[in-house]
Amino acid sequence: MDFGWCDRQRELYRRTLDEVREVFADGEPVPEGFFGPKEWRALGALGLLGASVPREFGGGGLGALDTALAMEALGRGCPRTGLVFAAGAHLFACAMPIADFGADELRNRVLPGMCDGQLVAGNAMTETGAGSDVARLSVTAERAEGGWILNGDKSFVSNGPVADLLVTYATTDPKAGHLGVTAFVVEAGTAGLTVSAPLEKMGLLACPAGSVRFTDCFVPDGDVLGEPGQGGGIFQHSMGWERTCLFAGYVGLADRILDQCVEHARERRQFGRPIASFQAVSHRLAEMKLRVESARLLLYRACWELDRNGRATVFTPLSKLAVSEGVLSSVVDAVRLFGGRGYLRPDGVEAALRDAVPSVVFSGTSDIQRELIAKEMGL
Repeated sequence: MDFGWCDRQRELYRRTLDEVREVFADGEPVPEGFFGPKEWRALGALGLLGASVPREFGGGGLGALDTALAMEALGRGCPRTGLVFAAGAHLFACAMPIADFGADELRNRVLPGMCDGQLVAGNAMTETGAGSDVARLSVTAERAEGGWILNGDKSFVSNGPVADLLVTYATTDPKAGHLGVTAFVVEAGTAGLTVSAPLEKMGLLACPAGSVRFTDCFVPDGDVLGEPGQGGGIFQHSMGWERTCLFAGYVGLADRILDQCVEHARERRQFGRPIASFQAVSHRLAEMKLRVESARLLLYRACWELDRNGRATVFTPLSKLAVSEGVLSSVVDAVRLFGGRGYLRPDGVEAALRDAVPSVVFSGTSDIQRELIAKEMGL
């Protein structure tokens, strides 16, 4: 196995990182408002909203590993991790299912705008009673002439309050378990679709999230993804992208925080010398480096498997678990290393901590990842 990047990949990462820093890193405390159209379209112009979408639909046509490199650079260069997350949810949980399973008319209608930043997509899967257990959705879809009628509520819809379209999942055959779930695209403004105000969250503040309600909401057959009953498989397919490429943004965050900590340890003096000279500090930094490099290798392995159409079933949860738990531990260490400054806003360390906490919950909790790993081990 070749562990080195080729020249094209090195240039992809370098160019993306430089461009992201130029657009988003202004040296000011991390703002707490939602992302706006200007920022979103800037991501589109950088090719980050459609990196893995086929070129024929306005995307970059990149594979999983190259897409991960671009998202890693975004996470390292952009201090607004909520914006990084919003872009990942848009691309991997929405654009990729449409690109891989949508009808040609649907793909031609929505994907170009999703790639260039004219449209925002929201992922509507989670329900109050169905977080980890995605095979028992209370939102239902019943057959109607020319389409389906959706009823029920979804919660924690990333980008939901500002979304132009939603990718959602509903039970179409209650007796069939995960084989009775169907995937739909629902456009904003559709009769019977109600979107809540944004939820008040701990972190990822740049990404608005809310609930949506379907009340006799009609979705035409042309906006069904795949075939009826394929929703469970489509969702897991999107999770393969999300649990790798979206979390590459968190690898970038871990790199950025480590860079800050190393610089701080060299500059901050106590007892007449830099705190980097104290073993307690240098060893903490070494542990942070170990976490990020281990997680990076697992994530690249999972992406490599996706690109070669291999079985990434064990490497995907391994990488998601390593990245999310690793970045959370490292940001906690960063707060300790910065001391009182780590609790203040200007350095962005406390914002990174708030942004890291949900990484062990969304896209399948850490316990779910352990269950998936155990299952692959035959346990």
